[in-house]
Amino acid sequence: MRAFRLGLLLASAAILPAAAQTQKADLMTAPADARHYTISSAAGKHGDVWSWTLADGRIAYRMSMSLRGWITETDEVVTIGPDGRPTALAVRGFTDSGDATENFSVDGAGVAHWKTAVDAGEKPFGKARYNSYGGPWLAGEQDINALVAAGPAGLDLLPTGHSSITIGKAVEVDGPAGKKTLKLAFVQGTGFSPSPVWLDEQNRFFGVSGGMALLPAGYEAAAPKLKEVQDKETADMVRAVAHRFLAPANRTPTLVDHVLLFDSVGGRYLPNQAVLIADGKVVKVGPAGSIRATKAMTVIDGRGRTLLPGLWDSHQHVGDDWNLLQNVATGMTNYRSPGSSIEDAQSIFKRRAAGDLLAPDGKVSVIIDKKDPLAAQGALTVSSAAEAVAAVDKIKAAGMWGVKFYTSMDPAWIAPAAAEAHKLGLHVHGHVPARMRPLDAVHAGYDEVTHINFILMQAMPQAVVDKANTAARLEGPAKYGKDLNLDSPELRAFYADLAKRKTIIDPTLTVWEPLLTSDGSAVPPEYAAYADVAPPAVARGWKIGGYPLFDGLTRADFRKSFGKMVEVVGRLHKAGVPIVAGTDGYGVELVRELELYQEAGLTNVEALQTATIVPARMVGMADRVGSIAPGKTADIILVEGDVQQDIRNLRHVHTVFLDGYRLDGDALRKASGLSGMPK
Repeated sequence: MRAFRLGLLLASAAILPAAAQTQKADLMTAPADARHYTISSAAGKHGDVWSWTLADGRIAYRMSMSLRGWITETDEVVTIGPDGRPTALAVRGFTDSGDATENFSVDGAGVAHWKTAVDAGEKPFGKARYNSYGGPWLAGEQDINALVAAGPAGLDLLPTGHSSITIGKAVEVDGPAGKKTLKLAFVQGTGFSPSPVWLDEQNRFFGVSGGMALLPAGYEAAAPKLKEVQDKETADMVRAVAHRFLAPANRTPTLVDHVLLFDSVGGRYLPNQAVLIADGKVVKVGPAGSIRATKAMTVIDGRGRTLLPGLWDSHQHVGDDWNLLQNVATGMTNYRSPGSSIEDAQSIFKRRAAGDLLAPDGKVSVIIDKKDPLAAQGALTVSSAAEAVAAVDKIKAAGMWGVKFYTSMDPAWIAPAAAEAHKLGLHVHGHVPARMRPLDAVHAGYDEVTHINFILMQAMPQAVVDKANTAARLEGPAKYGKDLNLDSPELRAFYADLAKRKTIIDPTLTVWEPLLTSDGSAVPPEYAAYADVAPPAVARGWKIGGYPLFDGLTRADFRKSFGKMVEVVGRLHKAGVPIVAGTDGYGVELVRELELYQEAGLTNVEALQTATIVPARMVGMADRVGSIAPGKTADIILVEGDVQQDIRNLRHVHTVFLDGYRLDGDALRKASGLSGMPK
C-alpha cells in the first residue's frame, strides 16, 4: 500500500530518476477548496498533495514533488464501491520510477483486473483489497482507514499478501486547526518491518513523519515531535529483539573447524582452517584440527562453508532500526553512512553500545548542502562559506567521522570547508557540486568521490556539469556514457591523478543498474535472490520500468552506458584507485555490487577486499575489524558454500558473529522480515 511504501522511501536516500511520460499540463488541477498536504523535511518543503471529491462522487488526488531535482507529477481518481473498497482507480503521470500509469477495475463477474508499468493480472475480487503499485502518496489514506476498520483480523491484499494495523501511543500537536490528539499506529505485512503512521482523533489517517513528512498543510512543524515519538516506540520494539540475540548464551566460546577461510589482508583463501572465538575476539587461527575443543565451546563444522570478515556497506544511510537488523542478517557487521542526521547517529551509537540495538558498527558522515529548493533532505543547509565552515565544526563537535558535500553547494565554498574538515581530522567526500568536475572537487579537498556517475562527469559536456544538481547528473551519463572512450589520454590522466592522491571511489553501481537496464519485465539482479523471501509488496516494488527514455535514446543505449559505468570501475582499479563497495539502498544489494566489480575486471579476492579490509582502513578501524586474525574483534560471517568459486554464496549466511555474539542466520532473517534463505 502506498503509505506503507512511503515509509521505505523516507528511510532511503538513494537517488531516484525523474520521468517525462505525461505532460504536467495534462494532469488535473486541484480546486481551491481541496484538502492540502505537504511533503517536507528538515531541509524544507519538497512537494504538495491535494485531495477532493469530483461531481460524480469519485475521489481525486494530485501530487507534485521536486526532490533534489527529481520530479514527480501524478494524479489519481478512485471509485469507491458500496462496501467501501475501491472498485476502480486510474493513476496518470510520471514518478521517480518512470511511467506512473496504473489501472484497476472490477468487472461485472466480480473479477479484479490490474495493469501497471511492471505487471498485469486478474483475480476474483472476493473480500480482498487492491494494493496499489503507485499513485499520489495521500491516496494511501484509503488503505489505512480500511485497516483500522478491519480490526485485528486485518485485510487480504491483491495481488497477494495480508496486512493489519496496531494502534498505540497518543500525542498532542499544534496547527492551524488548533491542538490535535494524534495516535501512533504501526502497519504490518507490507514491508520488512512495522511501518509507522499517524491517525487523528477518529482513528483516521492523519499523516506520516520520518526522514520526510507527509502532513496536512500547516502541521509541518509537528514533524520532528512525531518522528521522535515513533523512533522511541520503534526502539522499544527493537530492544526486545536485541536482548534476545545479545544474550550471554550466544557469547560462549566458539570453534569453527575445517572451514575455508578468507584472508582479506593476504588476499587469499586458506583451506581447511580452524578459528577460535572467545570473549568477543578472535583467539586463535590455525590448521583444521589444531585447536582442541572443550565442553565449554560451541563447535561448528565448517566443511562446505566459508568463513570471512563481516561485510562492510560503505554507502548505507543508517537511521532505521529494522533495516540495521536486516543488515546484520545479510552478513553486514560494519558500515559507513555517507549522510545521516546527527541525532539519529548519536541514538544508534548509544543504543548499540548499551546492547539495546542489534546493528552493525560504523562511522557516519553528515551532509552539507546550500540552502536551495534542490537541497538534499536531511542536510545541514548553509548560505555562505563561513556557514559551511561552521557546519563542519558542528559535525566534528557531534562526534561524527566525516562531512559529505552535496550537489547544490557553491563550488567556492568547498575548499575552505574541506580545509576545516581536514584540520579537525574529518573525512571529506560527496557528490560533485554543479559547475564542478570530479577532479575539481578532489583538488579542492575531496578524499573520496561518491557514485560512479559523478566520475563520468569528468568527461561530460559543460552543459551537463553545470546542471549536476538536477536530473542531469544521471541523464548526462545515460546519454553520453555509451560513446565515451575510457582509454582516452584525458581519462587516463584523470585515473592517474586520482590514484596518485589515493582518492577513494564509492561507485554504487547497484543504484544505476536497475534504473538504466530495467524494462519492468523482471526483478533487477540486485533483488532477484530475495524476491521469494521478501514481503510480496516489497518484491513487487522492486520491479521498475527503468529510467524513462529521452532524446531518441533506447533502452539498449542506456544499457551500453551502464556498461561503461562498470568498465570505468575496472579502469580505476587497474590504475590503483581505491574502491569501496556501497549500495545506497537496503544493503541486500551488496553482493550484486561485488559481482559487478568482478565483471569490471576485479578478481574474486579484490572484489571482496572492497567490502572488508579496504573500508576498514578507510575509516581507521583496520586494527580491529576487516580481517580475521588473533586479537581482532570477532565481526565474522560463516556462509554456506565456497565463496572462492562463487561470490554469490555470500548471500547464504549461516552464522553471524557480531562483537563475538554467535547469531543464527535463520533466526536473524526471520526477525528482519525475510521468510527464508535467499536463492
